[in-house]
Amino acid sequence: MTDNNQTRQNEARTSFTGKRLTASQFDESWAVAGIIEREIHNSGSFREKLTDYSHAFSRSEKFDQMNGETIIRDIFKSRTGQTMNQMREGLMEREATLRDTGQDQALHHARSIKGMIKDGETMPFYRAYDHAAVQMAQQHNITETGAKTLMKDAFAHAEDRELYEASKELEQQYHTPKREAERVARQTNRKQTVARTPARRM
Repeated sequence: MTDNNQTRQNEARTSFTGKRLTASQFDESWAVAGIIEREIHNSGSFREKLTDYSHAFSRSEKFDQMNGETIIRDIFKSRTGQTMNQMREGLMEREATLRDTGQDQALHHARSIKGMIKDGETMPFYRAYDHAAVQMAQQHNITETGAKTLMKDAFAHAEDRELYEASKELEQQYHTPKREAERVARQTNRKQTVARTPARRM
């Protein structure tokens, strides 16, 4: 944990809400706030996970779901310095701006997928797409879902074909044969290990 994160956690622990929680309640609400923060950065939404986790959080406690939600919201604000909705709106605003001005950046990240599928260890399209989206989202402080949409649209505009279609062709050409060779090698190694293992006497 970085010094800044530790400071925020200490401040949250001594906040009005934090002081009312047991150690386990605080740790759980802090962890849930982190999960919701991750979801906002991924999809730009939080309502569903907040509802689900506040239900689970309150189920074994002496407070109801609404109080559980309030605690999580308060700890979230202490953890991040802003409310869930403020974080979501900030990401959406930057995404809207980038939609008008960031086609070159989106295309750069979309084209980076080719190398991840084709070179080195290689990876399937879904992982390469996600990796590129995370990189773009972190660089421009937008959601990963938004980054995927921007990459897909920029690629289609520049290449006159779908990013999914082009990438799946590369996956079949480069990643799938390597993955299959590794699978066969693992099976062969397993068989050799079994053959070398002495049978147990009954």
